Amino acid sequence: MKYLLAALAFISCNGSKVHELQKKIDAYEAAEKVTAERLIRMDSLDFQFYSNQLWDSLSLSHTDDIKVFYPDGTTSQGLFPAHIDLLKPQFVFAPDTKVTAHPIRFGTGEWTCVVGIVEGTFSNVMPAGGDKTIAPTGKRFKFPMVTIGHWEGGKMKEEYLFFDNLGILKQIGLAQ
Repeated sequence: MKYLLAALAFISCNGSKVHELQKKIDAYEAAEKVTAERLIRMDSLDFQFYSNQLWDSLSLSHTDDIKVFYPDGTTSQGLFPAHIDLLKPQFVFAPDTKVTAHPIRFGTGEWTCVVGIVEGTFSNVMPAGGDKTIAPTGKRFKFPMVTIGHWEGGKMKEEYLFFDNLGILKQIGLAQ
């Protein structure tokens, strides 16, 4: 009888521990599912919405009051028109701009990080401020861009963008 009680006590302790561990596993799996959904949303954002200039669709992945941090140190607050207006100029001189790959993508908690490969051709006149323009060189560009997203629910409330502006200018023949 003494051994039976000891065995029951051992099993009940382990049962409690198993339940506790299962709760942790369930929470981890739920968090991983949310991260996977956000990464899928990042794929849609870059491959469909940005690449095809579907600006209205950005509201599916961005809060209306999103704060965006750009490589040159500037920030914008709000999706329409602030952030959208800063995305459009790329397509004026390189209308074929596309995100072609996400070779690195991961996330944890409220954060995601995606490396995108952006490609295009400097095929149209580039506005250079005032009445000045720069003639197209016809040169192609290809550069990595990192997007770090801080999420609230299903949408980004902060976005951090990193890419090499000088490297792009060199590729299209505007810098050495």
